[in-house]
Amino acid sequence: MNRLTPPFESMLGRRAALKGLFATVGLAALPGLAACGDSGSGCGGGGSTGPVTLGSNYSDDVPKSALAEVMKGFTDSQKLQVNVNTKDHEAFQQQINNYLQGGPDDVWSWFAGFRLRFFASKQLAGDISDLWSSSLSSNYTQAQKEASTGDDGKQYFVPFYSYPWAVFYRPSIWQQKGYAVPKSFDEFITLAGKMKGDGLSPLAAGQQNGWPQLGTFDQINFRTNGYDFHVNLMAGKEDWAGAKVKATFDNWKRLLEFYQPNSLGRQWQDAAQSVAKGEAGMMVIGSQQIGQQFKLANVLDDLDFFAFPEINSQFGQDTIEAPIDGFCMAPKPRDKANAEKLLSYISTAQAQQTYLKSDPTSIAASNKADSSSYNKLQQKCVKFVNDAKHITQFLDRDTDPGFASEVAINSVNDFIKNPNDIDGLVKKIAGQAKQYFQK
Repeated sequence: MNRLTPPFESMLGRRAALKGLFATVGLAALPGLAACGDSGSGCGGGGSTGPVTLGSNYSDDVPKSALAEVMKGFTDSQKLQVNVNTKDHEAFQQQINNYLQGGPDDVWSWFAGFRLRFFASKQLAGDISDLWSSSLSSNYTQAQKEASTGDDGKQYFVPFYSYPWAVFYRPSIWQQKGYAVPKSFDEFITLAGKMKGDGLSPLAAGQQNGWPQLGTFDQINFRTNGYDFHVNLMAGKEDWAGAKVKATFDNWKRLLEFYQPNSLGRQWQDAAQSVAKGEAGMMVIGSQQIGQQFKLANVLDDLDFFAFPEINSQFGQDTIEAPIDGFCMAPKPRDKANAEKLLSYISTAQAQQTYLKSDPTSIAASNKADSSSYNKLQQKCVKFVNDAKHITQFLDRDTDPGFASEVAINSVNDFIKNPNDIDGLVKKIAGQAKQYFQK
C-alpha cells in the first residue's frame, strides 16, 4: 500500500510493523534507532539540563514540517530548545522496544491503546499523572483521559490528534435516492437492501491490505457486547470461542451479502473512491482515510458520516472508535520539568491546530480547539468525539500486535471467504490466542 499524504499514519508495511513491534524483548538495545537526539548524548539519566529531546516518527515531509512548526511555537513561548530525533515511521514502530530500553528521548511520539498500556506496565513510559491533575485534564474529555491511562490507573500519554471511524457516505446522493440515516442495525440492513436494488454496491470494502475490516469487527463487537467486553477481549481476558464473539460474527454475516464483490482483492483506497464516485453507498472507515480520497476527488464538501447503528439497546451507541496519536515521556527524562513543559504545550489547542493546518480530515485532541477554523467534516468529528462515553483505538492498537497481524487479520479474511463456519472460526481464533495472552 502506498503511503497516505502526510500526516496520515503510513499503512505501508503496517502488518510487518505489527509483527516486529515486540519481536525483541531482551534488555540489550540493538543498533538502528538512536535516542536522545541524533548525537545520542545525555540519554534518560535524569538531572541533566539543556535542550528537551523529542523522539519522533513524523518522518514524511509534511508531518515533519508541521511538527517543526509546533516545536518552534514552543521554543518561542518557553525559550527552550527542542532537539527532534526523527526516524522512519515504520522503523520507529519496529524498533520501539529496543529504543525505550536503551534510553529514550525525553518525550517520544506514540499511540493510545494497548500499545501504550504495554509499555506503561513495563515501566518504559513515564508517569505523568501529576501533570494531568495540574494542567492537562481541562484540555480533554474523560474518554480521552481513559485512553491515556495505564492498567494501574495512572496517566502516561498526551493526546495530540485523532480521527473517528464511522459509516461515511455522500449526502447529495442519499438525498437524490431518498435514503435516511439508520438508527438500528435492522434499519441498516434494510437500507443496504434498498441500495442494492438501486444498483449501488451498498458497502464499499477493500481488504487487500489486511487491516481495514478489523475496524468493522470493532464496531460490531462493541455494539453487540459493549465497551468493557470489547477492551477485555482485546486484552485476552475474554473467550474468543464464547457466545458473545459468535454473536458478533453472526451479526457481521448479515452484512456480507451487501459488500462490494471481491473485497479481498481490492485496496481500501479504491473502495473509498467508489463512494466518492457514487458507485457505492457507504463505507465503514476512518475520517482520515476516506477524507483524503474525497479530497483527491474534489468532493470533500460532500462527505458525511453517522455512528455505526445500535445493535444492543443495553449499549446503544455509547462507544466510538477514534485512534489517538500523541506523546509520552521517558521514565527518567534528562530534565523532567522541561519535558513536562513540552508535554503541557503539546496538550494545548494552539499546538495541535498549528499541526493540523496540513490535515483537513483529522481533529485536534484538545476540547478547547477553535472549531471555527475547521471544515464541515472536522466540526462534526469534534462533536462526535466529545459526545462519546468511551473511545476505542483500532484493533491493532488495542491488542497484542502479534495477535493482530498473525491471527486477527487472517481470521477476518477467512470469515469473509467463508462466513458459514463461525463455530470453527472462533475455536481456531481461541486456540491461536493462547500463545499471545496469558490468563
